[in-house]
Amino acid sequence: MLGDPVAQVRAPALLNSLFGRLGTDAVLVPVEVGAGQLGDVVKGLTAVRNLDGLLVTVPHKIACRELADRVTGAAALSGSVNALRRLPDGGWEGANFDGEGFVRGLRAAGHEPGGATVCLAGAGGAGSAIAVALLRAGARVTVWDVDASRASDLAARLAPHFPDRVAAAPAHIDADLAVNATPMGLRPEDALPFDPRALKPGTLVADIIMKPRETALLRAAREAGLAIQYGEPMLAEQLALYQEFFRLG
Repeated sequence: MLGDPVAQVRAPALLNSLFGRLGTDAVLVPVEVGAGQLGDVVKGLTAVRNLDGLLVTVPHKIACRELADRVTGAAALSGSVNALRRLPDGGWEGANFDGEGFVRGLRAAGHEPGGATVCLAGAGGAGSAIAVALLRAGARVTVWDVDASRASDLAARLAPHFPDRVAAAPAHIDADLAVNATPMGLRPEDALPFDPRALKPGTLVADIIMKPRETALLRAAREAGLAIQYGEPMLAEQLALYQEFFRLG
């Protein structure tokens, strides 16, 4: 599993438990690698003959899309990957299950995204995948990012596929569902990605960060009387998708 940092990742614990249940002789190991060394590391790992797959976390999901030899349809739309599996010729096929995992997590908690108005903070690797999945589920999505051009580029790329249902905004707007898909909240000193107190009553606030479980954003939302969705269901709901993608069990 490639990321920077990796201290917060929960996937190794969940995937290694899955390998044990399936009787699969495999292990998922977190590897901390900076952006400047990512290409060299992936090239080196490609030469490891008993390496069957890679998982990808912040901030490498977009960069790893460019390192994949081919990608699934959802990954092509989002422009990012969070999983790569070995192809018979030794190359890599990339997919991104963040979005489908997020939508499945919402539905498992009784929140149907179809027809909902969503404001999504973050147009990076995870945010772009979540935007695609929400749009496919029938939501209307407005995305914003501290890098305004990244949000507008994502909206422009998705607009032809989802006419009149995706847009970019310079700041957070009122919505039925407000999502943090940025790394803001990983560190105690991070600012909030948006202020839950400014949201309308009844808004569901979701954060994809898994460690800490209750981020400052979710705590503030709960204190404001809003419903919250923790980050771990997004990953837990991806286990079945990983099992199929990597042909486990």
